[in-house]
Amino acid sequence: MKRKICLLLVVFILLTTITTYGQVLDQEKLNTDLEFMKNVINFVIGKYNYEVDQDDIINGLYDGFFGVLDEYSVYYTAEEYKSLLTDTAGEFVGIGVQITDLNGQIVVLTPLPNSPAIEAGIKNGDIIKYVDNKDISGLTSSEAAALIKGKEGTYVKIGIIRDNKEINFDIIRRTVITSSVEGKILENGIGYLKITSFSENIPSLVMKELSIFDKNKVEKIIIDLRNNGGGTLNSAVELLNLFVTKGPVLYVDYANGQEEVYSSELEEQKYDLALLINGGSASATEIFAGAVKYKNEGIIIGTKSFGKGIVQSLYKLPNNSGVKFTTAEYFSVDKKPVHKVGITPDIIIENPVIDLSKYPTFSKENKPSLGNVSLDVLGAEMILETLSYDINKPDGIYDEISFAQIKKFQKDNKLYPYGTIDIATQNALYQALVSYSSNNLADLQLETAIEQLIK
Repeated sequence: MKRKICLLLVVFILLTTITTYGQVLDQEKLNTDLEFMKNVINFVIGKYNYEVDQDDIINGLYDGFFGVLDEYSVYYTAEEYKSLLTDTAGEFVGIGVQITDLNGQIVVLTPLPNSPAIEAGIKNGDIIKYVDNKDISGLTSSEAAALIKGKEGTYVKIGIIRDNKEINFDIIRRTVITSSVEGKILENGIGYLKITSFSENIPSLVMKELSIFDKNKVEKIIIDLRNNGGGTLNSAVELLNLFVTKGPVLYVDYANGQEEVYSSELEEQKYDLALLINGGSASATEIFAGAVKYKNEGIIIGTKSFGKGIVQSLYKLPNNSGVKFTTAEYFSVDKKPVHKVGITPDIIIENPVIDLSKYPTFSKENKPSLGNVSLDVLGAEMILETLSYDINKPDGIYDEISFAQIKKFQKDNKLYPYGTIDIATQNALYQALVSYSSNNLADLQLETAIEQLIK
């Protein structure tokens, strides 16, 4: 065991002596500290009463090291690194959230578009406290992600903290597409592009949609970047070359003091632009939105973006584990800062949402029948009222009127219409509420973008 620890520490020393940039370590002190750390490990293992997995010791050391950096710098075990590469391939099975571990808490960076998470009402900034009733405080984002993921079609209970209130969601896992472009031409001849990420294939997908727009003589385009958590810097710059005119669009300052300037080479702007952003729009999305805003080549509508203006690099280590850490900060046009600042829209407007936290959470244990009084009945009545079923004021008392409407709901949703609010009915009620929340509220941000472009 001692020999293996020594070998792993040698690997650690090699990693720390790779070319440094902004900071040069005191190598003599580092060697002394590492020798001391090795002695502490051997001392504790020799005295500790219980067995400890050696890989857990080393992984803990790495986690501690990256924990003193920023919230976006992470060490991945070999298994976690493999899972990460699967996620970035374009799809995975889960609820669809980008998360980070910040000050011992798992924080939602953004819920992914068309995901179970966004349909359930999870928002950027939510703190994920529980997964299937397990407190995940103190876990890394990769450890938390492993708990949240699972087999397609299975339920996971997510408990979040928002505004110091605990809200619980029962969410069905499904395949989440992380990289896509949706294009369509609206009735008024305006083109609409929904871009879910800035992966490497996005520019080519956008170009295909633009060719369709061009054939239909579309001159005005809405680009929807809401809940787009970012992607690669190069993808954002490539896309800017399709929409923003010639000149610098991005400045990247590296740890070694070097600065790299990215520019657009587009001679003339082809389309009138309106961009939609919100608090889930981050990173590469802010590169794109910042250039459009600060070059005055489009109008930005929605709510303030997340404010992530730093660049992480991903490296695979010899034992198939990996590390991701911050290597640069970027600035928008005229070197305007983005990190912890974000992009403020030209027109700030909130979309209406249904506050799912006001609905009692189904117990998933009780099966109320006619005459019962419970929170499960109250939750069912409140959902039925929202869905415009004909019931009296929700009061938690399972009377004849509510009983008849539950039977109607069961029939409408191809469930056995016998009136008992069983687990299948509870699940169907919740999913119907989520679907209603996603599809039946006015999109004021999109409506405003249309109004601005047809002026």
